[in-house]
Amino acid sequence: MAPFDVCAVNYLNTVPLIWGMLKGPQKDLVRLRFEIPAVCADVIENGGAHIGLVPVAEVVRQQLETVPGCGIACIGAVRSILLVSRVPLRKVRTLAADLSSRTSVQLARIILRERYGVEPRFERHRPVLDDMLASCDAALLIGDAALRLNLDTLSYECIDLGAEWFQLTQLPMVFAQWAGKPPLQNAALEHIVNGSYAFGKAHLSELAEAEFQKRQVTRALAYEYVTRYIQYELDTQMLKGLDAFISLAGLEAEAAAPAGSGGR
Repeated sequence: MAPFDVCAVNYLNTVPLIWGMLKGPQKDLVRLRFEIPAVCADVIENGGAHIGLVPVAEVVRQQLETVPGCGIACIGAVRSILLVSRVPLRKVRTLAADLSSRTSVQLARIILRERYGVEPRFERHRPVLDDMLASCDAALLIGDAALRLNLDTLSYECIDLGAEWFQLTQLPMVFAQWAGKPPLQNAALEHIVNGSYAFGKAHLSELAEAEFQKRQVTRALAYEYVTRYIQYELDTQMLKGLDAFISLAGLEAEAAAPAGSGGR
């Protein structure tokens, strides 16, 4: 069988999922490429890979088929999706975001609307905090850029959107799933992605050691992040959280909108 084309996200949180594809038994079964989450979703939409680690907002919008078993989720604080504000959160009117993950942007909208009663205008921006706050009231940072923030010395108000989601719903938050255009060769792909994660789970200390310097975070944070903050096994409670997110974000209506209606 020819290797599957797989698009993964180049953040620390994905490394346990792809460790077997990089270092283990699944290495020769895939051709692996890396993109930011939004581009990974575009790669799948444009037929550039069989499956990708796709933000769940895009899984719904594109009506993709998912590979069951594992993904990116949290139960409470996630540490890598942070909203930083120079004004009180109930006064946020503009929010800078790099828009690299459409799910994180949707989550920020939900939290600000449901928890703080505001619906700010989003502005696209490079993920540089000082520049973002120079032009907007608040900033959304995700992935490794958020991990590099020193929360102990930060002089602005900062909320963790994973923790805020749990306060709102008492449910986990699912950010991304392995998904592709149907029909998928699901048995083969399930064997690959879940086998790759099993290999990563068995080598978490090794991968944290290998990754922390290139991510510009401490060794301790890298290990804590992949062992405590990020949840990889998507059980039924995780899927309840996903359903709640889809509902609160209005994604089902968006997916059903006619082409050209602006639903994206």
